[in-house]
Amino acid sequence: MKYYIIAGEASGDLHGSNLMKALQKVDANADIRFWGGDLMQAVGGSLVKHYKERAFMGFIEVIMNLNKIFKDISFCKEDIKKFNPDAIIFIDNSGFNLRIAKWAKQEGFKTNYYISPQVWASRASRVKAIKRDIDAMYVILPFVEPFYKKHDYNVTFVGHPLIDAIANRNQVDEFKFREAHKLSNKPIIALLPGSRKQEITKMLSVMLSLINEYPDYQFVIAGAPSQDYSFYETFIKSSNVKFVSNKTYDLLSISHAALVTSGTATLETALFKVPQVVCYKGSAISYHIAKRIITLKFISLVNLVMDKEVVTELIQNDFNKKNLKRELDKILNSETRKRLFLDYYDLEKTLGGKGASEKTAGLIYKSLQS
Repeated sequence: MKYYIIAGEASGDLHGSNLMKALQKVDANADIRFWGGDLMQAVGGSLVKHYKERAFMGFIEVIMNLNKIFKDISFCKEDIKKFNPDAIIFIDNSGFNLRIAKWAKQEGFKTNYYISPQVWASRASRVKAIKRDIDAMYVILPFVEPFYKKHDYNVTFVGHPLIDAIANRNQVDEFKFREAHKLSNKPIIALLPGSRKQEITKMLSVMLSLINEYPDYQFVIAGAPSQDYSFYETFIKSSNVKFVSNKTYDLLSISHAALVTSGTATLETALFKVPQVVCYKGSAISYHIAKRIITLKFISLVNLVMDKEVVTELIQNDFNKKNLKRELDKILNSETRKRLFLDYYDLEKTLGGKGASEKTAGLIYKSLQS
């Protein structure tokens, strides 16, 4: 069968790569063409466009790049026509994917969505378009299935693919890792400032303001695969700050605590059982627009899945040096750490067991046999 997969950022690249591996297992002759990144490219198939070419963050930046976005949409439609896939698989990335899905459904292509757009967070009115344009939806968060059910749309909860991604990784040798990256023997506080330049700039400046307060800890920046070291280098002013590129899982596996920008990384950090403070700060305009359309009481996936405050969230003006130090002190405290570890274990159970990618690939392949 021929599969056309569209993923739009680092997390989509990760989940897309694992889905591709699973498709190749269930369909030995799978012909895959995709929009994604390095991880998907390493699996095989044909890369159309890398997500780095279209990583726009926030309402303002999207508006400034509308011309490029519309060109990409037109190009994608033409590319799909030429490839003529048996199935199109959309991975998150709703702004782009839902536009393609509307056209694809009208053209008679089979449409599958893996990892639902966040309609459960804002603009639930989009469910109407999803019901019209998507043949099958595979969701990875347990609360999303009942959300869609309330809108008379049956979706399939397949479990969270991060559980597989983390379980299947190669174990890191801590001594060799520290030696390779010139890290000291101090306990590590990992800094995960995001993947896009605008958010990294906003997050790192505050995160790094704490380094002189914790001389007994080693601060290590987790570099995103989409950014070069030269960009991060401008922020590093102390020997107690180190940098590790594209090795976030290895870093988390040996970290004592973490300061994490809201997003998939909050869930990854929790699954590695690392106490964390969740941080987020966007542009004033983007924040006020988001505040008016987002209906959730939490921003981190950890708290959303557990439906309670497991990890502290410092958002917008609350994300400052004073508050960050107070919350970091808490997660370095043994009592708080014990509570977090127990909640993290409950979180993993709630997310379901292993095999999300295999389940999804199997269901998609089966649907093509009818």
